[in-house]
Amino acid sequence: MTDPVLPTYNRAPLAFTHGEGSWLTEAGGARYLDMGAGIGVNALGHAHPALVEVLQSQGARLWHVSNLYEIPEQRALAEALVEATFADTVFFTNSGTEAAELAVKMARKHFHDAGQPHRTGIIAFEGAFHGRSAAGIAAAGGEKLTRGFAPLLAGFTHLPFGDIEAVEAAIGEETAAIMVEPIQGEGGIRPLADEALKALRRLCDEHGCLLILDEVQCGMGRTGRLFAHEHAGIAPDIMMIAKGIGGGFPLGAVLASARAASGMGPGTHGSTYGGNPLACAVGARVMEIVSDPAFLGEVSRKAGLLRQKLEGLVAAHPDIFESVRGSGLMLGLVCKAPNMAVVEAGYAQRILTVPASDNVVRLLPPLTITDDEIREAVDRLDAAATALEAKP
Repeated sequence: MTDPVLPTYNRAPLAFTHGEGSWLTEAGGARYLDMGAGIGVNALGHAHPALVEVLQSQGARLWHVSNLYEIPEQRALAEALVEATFADTVFFTNSGTEAAELAVKMARKHFHDAGQPHRTGIIAFEGAFHGRSAAGIAAAGGEKLTRGFAPLLAGFTHLPFGDIEAVEAAIGEETAAIMVEPIQGEGGIRPLADEALKALRRLCDEHGCLLILDEVQCGMGRTGRLFAHEHAGIAPDIMMIAKGIGGGFPLGAVLASARAASGMGPGTHGSTYGGNPLACAVGARVMEIVSDPAFLGEVSRKAGLLRQKLEGLVAAHPDIFESVRGSGLMLGLVCKAPNMAVVEAGYAQRILTVPASDNVVRLLPPLTITDDEIREAVDRLDAAATALEAKP
């Protein structure tokens, strides 16, 4: 029988009915500690009271109007993002995938309108993930994403992640932008060194290119700073965000400098649902909470505790785990055992984690996770690893 849901996911046999904080409850009543947070989406956990309140309040007033009209909630969120970042302007989308599409369009349109229409090339990196749209898979370039979908959108050059010498050699007269994740998520929680990010900024400045950062997964407080690139002390020209900004409600955005966005006038881009009142009201509340320095300080503190506990876990199970990597509450367990075996062993211990490339298990808990929940998570991972060790 044909599945009424298009079978593009290998789903675990779990169905959750409700959640609270860092916990999800399955249909049979079992509670699972959620260390995936909807792949980094539920930044404030499940059913956060402040988000429930604003969702109900805004939902009782106005859900959707067209972008043909002024949307006060959208403007308020845009102003908050501009005030807190490098950006001069913001366009709202429904997802990170849509944000990636606009980022590519924006970079190329900038040079077209600047009298350099030949500058269409974008340097991207192996192991990247920028969504599953035409531009997104072309930018990532990996066979797993692109096989069967030719012809791909042209103009992308793929280089080894973090290889600055290769970038310098690849920049030419047709190069418009460099597009990179400060920390690769799907690629296996691979951080780009601060010095490498600074070097990319320098190269863009020297050659007049635009620096596009994809902070869909690593942004919105996940690394203990509002955005991951802040650790390197640089600023992009264009940045894609999503996931955490909506706290679970579909919302994404492209943030840009005035220079980078200079070609985007009326009619150059649009969205039916992007920036709707409901999404932006929720996003504004998330932004208010997550951008608080005290909140970010707590993320950093809890990240230190989690990393310490995970280092102990790796040491205790050298046949299962190899190392820990990542930043803040965006950590990866590099595995020696198959990563899906670790994820599935976690189900038996009622803990949820997320697989990634490079045989990594991702840990992307709610930023609101408590110290006791961190300890409980590592205890459950320890039990999962012990069960794997006991298998013949």
